[in-house]
Amino acid sequence: MVLTIRPQIRRIFTSSFARPECRSLLVPESKTEQLEQKTHRANHVDMLELNSQLKQLVKIGNVKDARKMFDEMPQRDEVSWTNMISGYVGVSDSSAALALFSNMWVQPGLCMDPFLLSIALKACGLGMNLCYGEVVHGYSVKSGFVNSVFVGSALLDMYMKVGEIEKGCRVFDAMPLRNVVSWTTIITGLVRAGYNVEGLAYFAEMWRCRVQCDAYAFAISLKACADLGALKCGREIHAQTMKKGFDENSFVANSLATMYNKCGKLDYGVQLFANMRTQDVVSWTSIITSHFWTGQEDHAIKAFMRMQESGVRPNEYTFAAVISGCANLARVEWGEQLHANVLRLGLADSLSVGNSIITMYAKCGRLASASVVFHEMGRKDIVSWTTVIAGYSQAGYGGEAFKYLSWMRKGEPKPNEYAFASVLSVCGSMAMLEQGKQLHAHVLTVGLDSEAMVQSALVNLYSKCGSIQEAAKIFDVTKAKDDDVISWTSMINGYAQHGYYHEAIDLFEKLPTVGLKPDSVTFIGVLAACSHAGLVDLGFHYFNSMSNEFKISPSKEHYGCMIDLLCRAGRLSEAEHMIKSMPVQQDDVVWSTLLTACRLHGDVDCGRRAAEEILKLNPNCAVTHITLAGTYAAKGMWREAAEVRRMMRSKGVIKEPGWSGIEVKNGISVFVAGDRSHPQGDEIYSVLELLDSKAEISTRETVLH
Repeated sequence: MVLTIRPQIRRIFTSSFARPECRSLLVPESKTEQLEQKTHRANHVDMLELNSQLKQLVKIGNVKDARKMFDEMPQRDEVSWTNMISGYVGVSDSSAALALFSNMWVQPGLCMDPFLLSIALKACGLGMNLCYGEVVHGYSVKSGFVNSVFVGSALLDMYMKVGEIEKGCRVFDAMPLRNVVSWTTIITGLVRAGYNVEGLAYFAEMWRCRVQCDAYAFAISLKACADLGALKCGREIHAQTMKKGFDENSFVANSLATMYNKCGKLDYGVQLFANMRTQDVVSWTSIITSHFWTGQEDHAIKAFMRMQESGVRPNEYTFAAVISGCANLARVEWGEQLHANVLRLGLADSLSVGNSIITMYAKCGRLASASVVFHEMGRKDIVSWTTVIAGYSQAGYGGEAFKYLSWMRKGEPKPNEYAFASVLSVCGSMAMLEQGKQLHAHVLTVGLDSEAMVQSALVNLYSKCGSIQEAAKIFDVTKAKDDDVISWTSMINGYAQHGYYHEAIDLFEKLPTVGLKPDSVTFIGVLAACSHAGLVDLGFHYFNSMSNEFKISPSKEHYGCMIDLLCRAGRLSEAEHMIKSMPVQQDDVVWSTLLTACRLHGDVDCGRRAAEEILKLNPNCAVTHITLAGTYAAKGMWREAAEVRRMMRSKGVIKEPGWSGIEVKNGISVFVAGDRSHPQGDEIYSVLELLDSKAEISTRETVLH
């Protein structure tokens, strides 16, 4: 390129000096000409000075004053426009940057250059403006600037940021010249889009091309290893960072610690953290988050306290991690203190912090507080909406969940698979079949019916509403292309809940044939099926395979299924022994299962022991008193039964009356035993009396005939 430019320069200067009129311009013939020349030089100096001042204002982020100065400049050159546009990009104001770029484009006498085009493309990526980016791409191709490494890298970055991964890869493959920025950009784009394997493949190719990797290239590749759990690959990259001297770079060191933590080597991560020369906010946040990931909440909270004692100020990501940890611990009082702290520090407007606060309040049952935080957020993303919808859905507030989903559909962003799955789930839990069907139709319309989460929620909806055949139909359509265990788990649980025990077990046995592994929820379904079918030996086979074959530690729910299995089979002593020896905390649910079985099988002594354990945990449990009294009465032990009921009265324990509900015209009516408070109570009971009288007449006629 330099060689092609030099002859042109030589021709210009040669022709200028050869022409007499050009030579005369260099020789001042009068004072007027001298004055004009001095004025030209003064203007030239002024432009340099003005552009320097403008650049300084942009550099310190004072875009408002910079724009005022820009507008008041008597003349502007390419440098002036470039400084101002880059200033807007620097403060993430992509709209203003592109508006100014459009204005410059139509100005006469101004020329585009690769650097300016790269800034415009950066603004397009920042503002997710694909349409404008494609226009700039077209101009770059037409003008030939696309061959510049600056423009090519900026195009690649723009396409990656707007989610056009395939177009970004095509731009990269067509680049005649690539530098470390180009390689790092494509790796970063792929990894952030979830294409971790492809990102590592490009990193390997970069290494083979002998491109010198920088700290960012190593760090993003380590992130890919962390997300994949690829410990071996991560160790190899770690070795290369040590050889190149990047392992002491804080950016790389933090990525290394995160990689080891996510790959289950928390001790390695802690050691790297301890050896860091500078433990900054990123490294502290990484170690805190890693403790939460591994269930070591106490260590995470202590690390957070040490971080503040060391003088490192937490940022929004630190607070988001700790507040999310409080949500997992259900420690709402800690969450409230942190909420007050982020308000004081001015971090509550951060999306990550706001979303974590909503999650914390929702998980702790404080839905009103979650709703207040949601409505006070200046910006809301897809996570904000799905979090509040999931919170109401999981708490059983179907009406509220539908209301938020309706608001979301009317604006931006549009509902995604998580939002739809949450609301479909609450439809299943509350037997809202008609609303669920309407939502199913909308999911089909927007094209999200093939998402694994939505498929699972649809199967769950129809099975819980009793439409097991419809659930099976949806599952049969999707299972051929489904590479996720979620839908399979939903179908297994659906079969188990509706008495199709053999179908549930057969489906579970097919999982390995399609290359899927059962998760902890899948095992709950198959163990429940074994329990209801009375298959004790098969149930124990599956239970033991959890830890031996699939490395899944049985939870309280799995032990509950096994205890129910033993109780149904009448093996009460074994069930009692399992309750006492299980490694998870005992609760009143497993003891209640045993107590109910004792009444069924007439084991008074075991029933008494189970009742004593429940009353230690919940002294005023009415069901326990009534079940124990019934156990005594079934054995003719009337004195003991009367004593239990007397104890119940002395404590003031009253059994809550049973209730049922029915959905009519999009409204749910609830009926409680002995309660006539329903607005249409008189008409309802009149019809019931009429039906009852007709039933009596029918019975008499049957007897007479």
